[in-house]
This record gives sequence, C-alpha cells and structure tokens, in this order.
Amino acid sequence: MNDFARPASTQQAVLAELRRRIAAGELRPGEKIAPERLAPELGVSRVPIREALKILEGEGQVVYEPHRGCFVAELSLADLRELYRMRELLETEAIAAAVPRLDDATLDRIASHLADADAASARGDLATYAQANRRFHLDLVAAAGRPLLARTIGQLWDASDAYRALFANRDEHRAGAAADHRAILSALARRDAPGAIAAQDAHRERALTALAAVLGEPVRGGSRAARRARARPSAPSAACRRGPNSSTASA
Repeated sequence: MNDFARPASTQQAVLAELRRRIAAGELRPGEKIAPERLAPELGVSRVPIREALKILEGEGQVVYEPHRGCFVAELSLADLRELYRMRELLETEAIAAAVPRLDDATLDRIASHLADADAASARGDLATYAQANRRFHLDLVAAAGRPLLARTIGQLWDASDAYRALFANRDEHRAGAAADHRAILSALARRDAPGAIAAQDAHRERALTALAAVLGEPVRGGSRAARRARARPSAPSAACRRGPNSSTASA
C-alpha cells in the first residue's frame, strides 16, 4: 500500500519520501532510482523527482552516472571509517557543549525518541525506527546550541543513511544499539559529559564493526573507542538533471 503523503510542496514530499526509503533500507546502496518508474507510483511528474535527486546528489546520498541514471551512493569501508571519524570529532564537541545546557524537558524529549525507537524496533518498523534513532542523536547535538555544528553533523548522517539501514536491518544490531542508547541516556541524566561521549564512541564503533562484517571487510584504524580497546591489556576472550524532454537511458 502506498502511504505517501504530501507536505507543503510536491518536491518536498518527494525528497522526504526518498530520504525515508534510503534511511529504511528500501533503497539500498547501488540501487537505481528511475524517475519514470517512481513518478506513477507517487502520483507526481518526473520534474519534482529530478529536483529531489539533485538535492540528494549534493548531499552525497545519490550519484549520477552519464547514460545510466541516478543510483543510491555506494561507500567503501574506508569512506565509512572517514565519515565516522569526522562524526567522532564533531559529536564529541557537540556532546561536551550540550550536557551543561541540558534541561529536564530536553532530556525527556531525547528519552521519548529512545522509547519510540525501541517500540518501532519491536514491531519491525524500520522506517519509524530510523526516524526515531536519528532524532535521538540529533536532538542531543542540537542541544549544544551550535547550529553550524549541528548542520554539519546532520550532513554526515545523511551521507551514510543507506549504510545505517544495513546495520539496523538485523534484530541483534538494533538490540545492541538499544543498550548503547540507554548508556548514553544514563550518562546524560547524570550530566556526565565524558561518560556520554564514551558511550557514543562505543555505539559508533559497534555500528562500524557491524558494517564491516556486512560488507565483508575487516575494520582497520577505527574510532577512539577501538583505539582505547587496543591500548588496554588483552583479556580472555554530478547531478541527476535530465530535462523534461530528454530521453532516459535504461541500465
């Protein structure tokens, strides 16, 4: 059933729907996005679809290949490591700035996103899970009161949405993430910035390690959490811009 709903404009609606499908894993890395197939499904013309694809291309979520069309961007594990390292640096800054500013209302809102994510995970609703998970993390970032920092972190999240969906597609991964989320929330409730940063580092490392397994590649380098673990003594065990009158090549 098509539950596509229109917000203020058709282009915004299409953009929101494409974001949702990428975040939920309905559009996977390397998959073609064909406006001629999508238009009748959404009940729109090809024009707003092309406009939405231009925006996603600018964000790095979509790539355009001449004579072939638009595809969900594919990232190597090296690309993902770089994105996660950038997130580590910026999210550390954001959490350190956010914790002293946290009030009870903000903490309650962050906790409500965790409850929403847990409920969506339990019923297998990956689209809602992805939205709640994103709000949990980015509302914490927003609490820092640093709009440029928040926007940059959001862009890094956008760039890896399709791969976050690969991680969230498995029950055991979501269960591990839920435990990480509770550790982050517990540290926030104590107003413990170093504890929240450490819990976020461990959470990010869990996702990167799981993605490496999904992609069939070993993790090398790694995050601060992985570097800390290695330091401890070992213990037992171009744009999608075809004009309205242009022909569309098929892959």
